[in-house]
Amino acid sequence: MTFENQMMQTLVQWDDSLSVGIQEIDEQHKVLVALLNELYEAIHRHQGRAASVDILGRLADYTRIHFTVEESLMRILGYPDYEEHKQHHEILIGDLRVFQARVQAGDAVTFELLHFLRNWLTHHIQEGDTRYAAFFLERGAQATWQKKGWLDRFWSGITG
Repeated sequence: MTFENQMMQTLVQWDDSLSVGIQEIDEQHKVLVALLNELYEAIHRHQGRAASVDILGRLADYTRIHFTVEESLMRILGYPDYEEHKQHHEILIGDLRVFQARVQAGDAVTFELLHFLRNWLTHHIQEGDTRYAAFFLERGAQATWQKKGWLDRFWSGITG
């Protein structure tokens, strides 16, 4: 095994620029980042189409769950830009379905796809999600929690 193969390959490095300031949402975003990095590493290490299909499926599943959580909170708290934000979610879910179908049909997951997903995720967090997070906090949402959230317990092991 070469030194390069021993090092974890990352596509997205989590840092404060990706934090929205609400721990529950940040933890969910970290799972999305971890799944993108897992997919990137699988491609980099030539682990095969089956591995890519599996990881892409878990990424799509977790993305749908995460979006449902965000959208539920938006409705509960009366977020004024809910419809626009939901539309962005629907576009990505549609794109993910197309990518999944292509990969399942035999297309390779390309670095172009990974970079698209990385750019979409980071832009969406830094632009759209930071706006709703500020609104949520103004409406009394807790920034941190003492115990792990239910979603984290439910999806434990999703990244591996």
